[in-house]
Amino acid sequence: MNSPGSAENPATAPVCSAKGCRADAVWVLAWNNPKLHTPERRKTWLACEEHREHLSSFLGVRGFLKDVVTLAEWESRPASA
Repeated sequence: MNSPGSAENPATAPVCSAKGCRADAVWVLAWNNPKLHTPERRKTWLACEEHREHLSSFLGVRGFLKDVVTLAEWESRPASA
């Protein structure tokens, strides 16, 4: 996931994960490929308003999508131990 304040780009806001999109991310799509990841593991894609449904559908038809939350909600969650 692109995250604000990352070591590579400390001043860069998170951007949408859709190919070629540079819009600010608003949503976090948490997903998991059960063939590769343990059940509790969550990978993330970021989405702008325009691409949220498309990216959610892409993950959903594969059975990978686990959760869709706002970026603000995701960032306010406590870090898992």
